Amino acid sequence: MSTRQQRAAQKASLLEEIHQQRRALHHSSQEWLAATAPLDRGWLRIQHLQTWLVAGSSLMALWGVRHPRFLGRTVKRGIGLWSSWRLIRKALRLTRR
Repeated sequence: MSTRQQRAAQKASLLEEIHQQRRALHHSSQEWLAATAPLDRGWLRIQHLQTWLVAGSSLMALWGVRHPRFLGRTVKRGIGLWSSWRLIRKALRLTRR
């Protein structure tokens, strides 16, 4: 076999290896996109609601300056509801096992 034929065979082998690597990379990227799709949807939802969240937090800040006790009570109730929700969720998970 001449050196030209050897080089052509080596080039064909390397091109086939590159093609296989590209297919594997494409497959892996599709798996990655499928695995991170819920996070991407959540992030897009947050970005979509960003203007409303900024406006709402600004209104809450202004309301809190005018009515500090009401805001304090509301925050305490919110924390209580959040911790109760977490406790119930944890209890439900333990009963399912």
